[in-house]
Amino acid sequence: MTDDNRSWPNQEPDAPRRAQWPGEEAGPAWPGESPRRATPPRGNPRQGGPAWPAGDEAGQQWADDQPRRPQAPRGQNGAAGRRQPPPGRRPGGPPGSPPQGFRQPPSGRRPEPEPEREPDLITHHAHNGTEDSYEPYDDDRFDEFADDVEPRQELDEKGRKVLTPAQRKKRRWKIIRRVAYACVGVFFVVPAIAFVITYFLVDVPTPESVAALQSQPITYYYADGKTVMGRQLPKGGDRQLLKPGEIPDVVKHAVYAAEDSTFETNSGFDFTGILRAVFNQATGGQGGGSTISQQYIKKATENDAPTLTRKWTELAKSFKMNNQESKEEIITGYLNIIYFGRSANGIQAAAKAYFNKDAKDLSPSEAALLAGLIQGPSRSENQEYAQRRWNYVMDQMVANKWLRADERASAQFPTPVPKAAKDTGQSMSFHIQQRIDDELADQGYDNAKLHATGAKVYTTIDPKAQKAAEDAVANKMKGQRDDRLLGALVAVSPKTGGVLAYYGGPDIVKNDKGEDQTGQDRANQARNPGSSFKAFDLTAYLKMGKGLGDTFDGQNNRKFGNPPKTIRNAGESSSCSAQCTVAKAMEISANTVFYDMVFNITKPGRVAQAANEAGVPTSPQMSQDINIALGGGATVATPEAMAAGYATFAGDGMQRQAHFVAKLTNAQDEVEFDESKYQPKPAFDSDAQKTAQIAGNVTTALGPVIKHSNLQCPAGHQCAGKTGTQQYDPRDGDPAAYKDRNAQTWMVGYTPSVSAAAWVGGDGNIPLHDNANKPIFGSTIAGPIWQEFMKNYLEGTPGEKFPKVDPIGKDVNDVTTTQAKPSETPTPSETPSSTPPETSSETSTETETSSSRPTRTSRPGPGGSTFPLPPGGDGFARPPGSEEG
Repeated sequence: MTDDNRSWPNQEPDAPRRAQWPGEEAGPAWPGESPRRATPPRGNPRQGGPAWPAGDEAGQQWADDQPRRPQAPRGQNGAAGRRQPPPGRRPGGPPGSPPQGFRQPPSGRRPEPEPEREPDLITHHAHNGTEDSYEPYDDDRFDEFADDVEPRQELDEKGRKVLTPAQRKKRRWKIIRRVAYACVGVFFVVPAIAFVITYFLVDVPTPESVAALQSQPITYYYADGKTVMGRQLPKGGDRQLLKPGEIPDVVKHAVYAAEDSTFETNSGFDFTGILRAVFNQATGGQGGGSTISQQYIKKATENDAPTLTRKWTELAKSFKMNNQESKEEIITGYLNIIYFGRSANGIQAAAKAYFNKDAKDLSPSEAALLAGLIQGPSRSENQEYAQRRWNYVMDQMVANKWLRADERASAQFPTPVPKAAKDTGQSMSFHIQQRIDDELADQGYDNAKLHATGAKVYTTIDPKAQKAAEDAVANKMKGQRDDRLLGALVAVSPKTGGVLAYYGGPDIVKNDKGEDQTGQDRANQARNPGSSFKAFDLTAYLKMGKGLGDTFDGQNNRKFGNPPKTIRNAGESSSCSAQCTVAKAMEISANTVFYDMVFNITKPGRVAQAANEAGVPTSPQMSQDINIALGGGATVATPEAMAAGYATFAGDGMQRQAHFVAKLTNAQDEVEFDESKYQPKPAFDSDAQKTAQIAGNVTTALGPVIKHSNLQCPAGHQCAGKTGTQQYDPRDGDPAAYKDRNAQTWMVGYTPSVSAAAWVGGDGNIPLHDNANKPIFGSTIAGPIWQEFMKNYLEGTPGEKFPKVDPIGKDVNDVTTTQAKPSETPTPSETPSSTPPETSSETSTETETSSSRPTRTSRPGPGGSTFPLPPGGDGFARPPGSEEG
């Protein structure tokens, strides 16, 4: 070891770090350096270097040394004592000589320690085997550990210690660990404790208790609120509970594939399914995370509130149920109470309702259809939905190896048996019940929920109106030789929007084999409305500020477009002069006028908008099809929609949504919702007075049509309406007589209190004929049906008139119009014995054409209009030049 205390020339010695032996004289020094004290010999006994004698052994000491006080021997606790030089020798050299390499101590003197101080203990060296020979006051030894002294901490400007990078990293990980501990506590420990508590507090329902809750009937009432229209009761088969082991594997596998493929292995809830449901909710996708066990709990308790509390207890109940019951018991209970549509609660009832067999006899294809309906039982009669769900379940059965691929490839979509027309022996129409159920389902009330609450459904159906509708169709269709003729009638209240009467045909019909099957609802099927849609052509025209007194070229066989296409009227009786007013064109149904009006002025988009504002659903195709002018092409509407649209004209332009349910209550008469939710709104203009003026002008134009079509208004009631006819589209090889046949006919009309649409036609593009083997028109069968209904329903009620409104645009009373050829149709009696042929027919064209603008007379100022009651009974003033006969 070098002497660290040595200084360079002219440098002050490092005094504070030196200790001098007692009585020692300064030893030699470097030139210019103060004399230095003698330094005891250095060395490490373990390294073989010289060392001073400890002086506390009994061995030899240096010459001239004074005897030293003996020390307790070291070496206890396993520590070795200090090394002693060999007898007669001095360490590191010959005997009697000092160690080499060190300054010699003064002759005859040795430094003596202070008598009151004993040498320091070095037990720590003795203990760990690093015993070192050093003198107690060797300050150079402490220099070896100078680096171990902790430096003085630096502080930042806020007085905080400045951390090293290692310290900062350590602090960051410390924070991360604490946050992780907190997250584990919040998201795992606390929920786990809460789940355990919930687990012991909740009860699991039994299938028997659930069946008892669902056994209450659904009662339907007529509009009077007292007369029962029908009841929907779960029948004996609908409530048959199967026992565990009675449900075949093919049915269970189909249900697993449709609802919960992990049912056999999960513990009541599927964590991955929950995460998938959260993802779908966040991304706008579809699909939930409920297992079959959770669905069973929800159905059993009839609690589907979208709350975290319900979902939490549902998880606990599901988990508890899986611990208390076997999987076989759970799936049996689930399939005993789940709703499949057709009033079938449970798989056994569903098997009977759809395939007239027991559940144990269902094939994989039939089981897949029933399993697919679990998610949408109210759409059980929707062929497209049912087939899509069937395909999904069948594919999932293959994916889970419950069905072979070759069996899937050969499987055919099963055909259910016809749905029963009535659930009880009541007089309620099946078609009405379907429309009511559909409306309630749209409001969130399916049959299962209605059964659970013992619902009371108060409908808008007027028993008098319903009977009048059914009788009118039956009477006027009776005796028709064309068995392809079908009929329907719907009546709507302009004051409320409620459907007063609904007849879509018989509930049960015969098929080609003579077997009974469910009849189609013709009142809810969209057809081409023909010229009855011209009322919306006129509405769009009036919204532009045009008037009934404006004139068009109403002559027959006008050419439009380039290349030119010919648009023709139904005949001379439906043609007008070159100066034909809009009012006259509506009365005689001049096709050329309304085609010109829509093609050159309003455009199809405005007509579609007007119809939609009135309450008739439209499509984008209708807004772009010029055939909307004559109610053909892409333009289609149901009888219900047409009755609702004309009800807006009768209701002073206030549109009210058509509906069947006036009020819904539970068994305790607590109201779920009522008719007040259907608030009226101005249809054709934001200003109620303006929209009433538009509707009133439409009524003025439609009034004379009743007389011209050989129809009559009910006694004492003003009425207005429009016939419509859609021509048959001939096919190759048809007889020549078919070119004048028609496929659809309409009569839509109204009084201030009721709007009704009657339809008579075929199931598609069929050439129809009357008993004289002649074409049918809107006034030949549909017109008399409408007339009889209005007469019988309003008989005995107070008379009513439409309110007076100012004309929009040019007043029709200031313009004279001449018809191309006067009509010679006789005025029919109120109840004609035979149906006269229609003198006004309409032919729609499928080509988009153009025309030149007709010349117009000068526009006079606005004038008033009145509604006298002429002998014909329609209650409308005639424009000058119009025909009375």
